[in-house]
Amino acid sequence: MNRRKTKPIKIKDIIIGGSNHIYIQSMTTTKTSDVLKTGLEIKKLEKAGAELIRVAVLDLDDAKALGEIKSNMKVPLVADIHFDYKLALEALNQGIDKLRLNPGNIKNPKHIKLIVDKAKERKIPIRIGVNSGSLPNNLAPTANNLVKVAKDEVEILESLGFYDIIISLKSTD
Repeated sequence: MNRRKTKPIKIKDIIIGGSNHIYIQSMTTTKTSDVLKTGLEIKKLEKAGAELIRVAVLDLDDAKALGEIKSNMKVPLVADIHFDYKLALEALNQGIDKLRLNPGNIKNPKHIKLIVDKAKERKIPIRIGVNSGSLPNNLAPTANNLVKVAKDEVEILESLGFYDIIISLKSTD
C-alpha cells in the first residue's frame, strides 16, 4: 500500500501517522453519560478489535462521565465535542486522550485558545473533523471547501503554537 508522508502523533500509548501501524477507530452509539451502557459497548468494540474509541460529548453530563469511562478501558478514548468549548475543557479535565473538534461548531477565537492551551498543557492531540453538513452557510459542500475550512482551522491552531493536529474530512455526497 502506498502511504502519504504524515506527521506521527502520540495518542495515549500509541502513535498514529508516519509509517506507524494503521489503527482501527470506532465510535459508541450510546448516551455517553450512561456509563454502564457506554462501558459495555466499549468492551464489545475492544473485543471486536477497535484500537481507539470515540464517544459523543453532547452535554456536561457526558463530559463529566469521561473519567469514569476511561478508568475502565484499555484503548485511547477520544472525545467528540459538540458546539460548546466548555465540554472540551471538561473532557480534558477528565483525562481523555484525544479531542475531536468541528470548526463549524466552535468558532470563538478566545474559546479555541482556551481549548488549545489546556490541550498543550496536557499533551493531548486535537483532531479537526470537518463535515460537509457543518460548513458555513456561504460555502457549498465541495471537496475544496472542506479542505479550505480544515486548513483555516490548522492555521488557527498553529498560530497558537499547537501542532499535534489530526485532520479528517467527511462528506455525505
